[in-house]
Amino acid sequence: MYFSTDVIIEEKKINPTDEQAQACLRVCQMLSNCYRDIQLFRFDDQTGDVFILASDELQIIVPRSGNWSFVDETEL
Repeated sequence: MYFSTDVIIEEKKINPTDEQAQACLRVCQMLSNCYRDIQLFRFDDQTGDVFILASDELQIIVPRSGNWSFVDETEL
């Protein structure tokens, strides 16, 4: 028995900088090389930042400059 579900996903245009897009690719490749699952990849259209959650514990922010960093939960 097969079920059919129709899903409509709104596609928003995102405009990362070249530096940011390349940094995201490098970070995702490093995570993959270390066998880390990427749980969430989100572009915040208000701030222009990319947020990456990997393996339920690593949080990475990639600002428009491309200078990525780990999110320190003690500062939140």
